[in-house]
Amino acid sequence: MTTVDPNFAEADAREARKARLFTRINKADTYFKVLGLAWITPILKAVAGDNPKAQMKDVWRLLGVPLVAILAFLVLWGTLAPKVQTSLGAIPGPAQVWTEVVSLHGDAVEKAAKEAQHNERVEARNQRYIEAGEMDKVKDIPFTGAPSYYDQIWTSIKTVFFGFLIGSAIAIPLGIVAGLSPIANAAINPIVQIFKPVSPLAWLPIVTMIVSALAAEGTDGLLPKSFIISAITVTLCSLWPTLINTSLGVSSIDKDLVSVSKVLKMNTWTKITKLVLPSALPLIFTGLRLSLGVGWMVLIAAEMLAQNPGLGKFVWDEFQNGSSQSLARIMVAVFTIGIIGFLLDRVMFALQSAFTFSNNR
Repeated sequence: MTTVDPNFAEADAREARKARLFTRINKADTYFKVLGLAWITPILKAVAGDNPKAQMKDVWRLLGVPLVAILAFLVLWGTLAPKVQTSLGAIPGPAQVWTEVVSLHGDAVEKAAKEAQHNERVEARNQRYIEAGEMDKVKDIPFTGAPSYYDQIWTSIKTVFFGFLIGSAIAIPLGIVAGLSPIANAAINPIVQIFKPVSPLAWLPIVTMIVSALAAEGTDGLLPKSFIISAITVTLCSLWPTLINTSLGVSSIDKDLVSVSKVLKMNTWTKITKLVLPSALPLIFTGLRLSLGVGWMVLIAAEMLAQNPGLGKFVWDEFQNGSSQSLARIMVAVFTIGIIGFLLDRVMFALQSAFTFSNNR
């Protein structure tokens, strides 16, 4: 007679639950990597009982080391900053910069409250005229206060995405054509090599004169002229990485796949959508990530030089202002630019992870 272990079924069910838990953790790890939170995965695995000692080593590498490095940077900054004197005074330390962060936030909240009050007064004024039957006096009076720091950030983000999308719409089709046709590649490559190294500071005066001329001829559209100038400058400087990587990705697809497309007698559109794009997507997204990073750097320089609204103009205005808080506010802007650049890259990486099987970070 065979004896059956009464705890076998319970142990088996426990192992099955543990396996399902680790499957969920590994699945969530993909999203943590996209968000830059890969250190959460080893913590969850350690809590679940998967070799806690080894998992804590990963936590130290992914979270502990970066935090120690940031702390060391802050200590070094706070120690050395007061010893460096500039025309605007000593370099502000972390505490002074944080004070300006709070101050800029307070200014933005105050501006939002004033704008809300202004809109309420305009609405009440228009309502009185509507009730009196004087419809000709009803007007939409915009708020004329200076843009807040958050407004400047939002303006720059809108501008960089507008220019980036235009550049992508130009670069991806050209890259596909160059990758598919050696003749087209020979025609496009010299243009890329000539214009790719051109600085945004060289493009900006040309773009400004063209847009100003079109505006003078009455072709000014719904978008502000300063917005169009900055966006086109971003486009001209950011489309090259996408164009080059798209061409490289298309030209490097498996030759067997190309042969299959010929055997199946695919038309050009089907070949591009079903064969070329899926194979080239990882390199295309690499180009898009590079282009967005270049576009963000170019935009700040363009806003500073052309005095167009955005973070670049904020930095330049604070430099020209020369007050005791100016240097700290400029440093706030520097950190803001860096953090937004990191977040933009995370957005593109999230899209890359969603549409491709690439695990590059």
